[in-house]
Amino acid sequence: MLSFNFFQHWYPLLPVEDIDPQKLTTATLLETPLVIWKPSSSSTYQVFLDRCPHRLAPLSEGRIDESGNLMCSYHGWQFDNKGDCTRIPQADNPDLIAKQSQNFCATVYPARQLNDLLWVWMDADSPEIAAQTALPLSPKIDASKGYVWSSMVRDLEYDWQTLVENVADPSHVPFAHHGIQGNRDRAMPIPLNIVRSTMEIIEAQVDKPFTTTITFEPPCHLEYDIVLPGGDKQIGLITYCLPVSPGKSRIVAQFSRNFAQKFHFLTPRWWDHIQNRNAILDGDMVLLHQQENFLQNTNWKTAYKMPTSADRLVIEFRNWFDRYCDGKLPWDEKSLNSASTSALTTETSRQILLDRYHQHTQHCSSCRKTLKTIQLMQWLLLAYFVVIVSTVAVLPDSLRISWGLYLTFSAILGLGIAAVLRFWLMPKFYFVDYVHSER
Repeated sequence: MLSFNFFQHWYPLLPVEDIDPQKLTTATLLETPLVIWKPSSSSTYQVFLDRCPHRLAPLSEGRIDESGNLMCSYHGWQFDNKGDCTRIPQADNPDLIAKQSQNFCATVYPARQLNDLLWVWMDADSPEIAAQTALPLSPKIDASKGYVWSSMVRDLEYDWQTLVENVADPSHVPFAHHGIQGNRDRAMPIPLNIVRSTMEIIEAQVDKPFTTTITFEPPCHLEYDIVLPGGDKQIGLITYCLPVSPGKSRIVAQFSRNFAQKFHFLTPRWWDHIQNRNAILDGDMVLLHQQENFLQNTNWKTAYKMPTSADRLVIEFRNWFDRYCDGKLPWDEKSLNSASTSALTTETSRQILLDRYHQHTQHCSSCRKTLKTIQLMQWLLLAYFVVIVSTVAVLPDSLRISWGLYLTFSAILGLGIAAVLRFWLMPKFYFVDYVHSER
């Protein structure tokens, strides 16, 4: 029987614009800790196992040294962009590295930059296969065809299989995302048909409310190709569902369209994230986390009741997962058992489930920078208030009468703006509770 290999596939770790070339960036994929860094001699990022071969210290706690190499902060071992050890400060034999170089290499994963994403191949021992394997790219990330797009990354508090199942289910949108991306009062049956299904691809077709092709290229690429009435305007919802660890996943998404290009450039990326993209993912988070807990150690075929055509793609994905993966992700059995036990016995708070800062803001360059700007503006406005009020208090009476009112008004206005930033805007980067019953 054919068996699916999760490690010999390309995965997008992050949008390239969200990576700081001056710093080391961490990520976890398939329970494997990774460090992303950019050597000074290279135009592309490198992805290493986040583990020094010397004493297994995390390389992500290191630094990019003056020669452009990656230095481990534990004992100073240095590695070039190929993972070769270039320096061992403790070596008393100058020929030590040359004689045993293969024993001192860092583990390097094949990496590429395409479609504005940083991709990694998770089998470090098969770079030849990686070079011959096409990346699961979307044709709708193409400016030459009139498309514009934005990107988003967020870590999620539920498993990869739950994420894929959710994205493959268009019928939940009017209810879970009411008022943001859908309207429950306009929900209707969704006649969904499976066009083809193999180990390499599942394709579904939907005719209402818009002509839509849904394609799943395992293990991560799930895309909606939506054609609006008239046939000229198209929307692409391109998602990459990443298996991180038991009970954890990451979504990297790109949202494209071939119309309203000017409006796209007028909308700040961070604003779209806090008002729309994060809110949509918030709407699913508690539902899916608890659904996953209920499904633990239970067969989906008996636990789920899926009688409508809207459920066909979920059923097809679940059957695919059973057929080619034996219904299991490639986790270590020990970690799988402990994670399952933890999920069943520990109730996760809403503050953790909906923690926008650690799940998204810290990964997103646009949101990080905007949050820092907001924090700076608050301090400046507070300082302005203190300075103006103090100045008005010591002004001569003649000036206080003519200028005092205007200055005091401007100080109060600044204080009001600071309050809006502090109590309305800033929380959107950290935590916003999502209560379905109040929507």
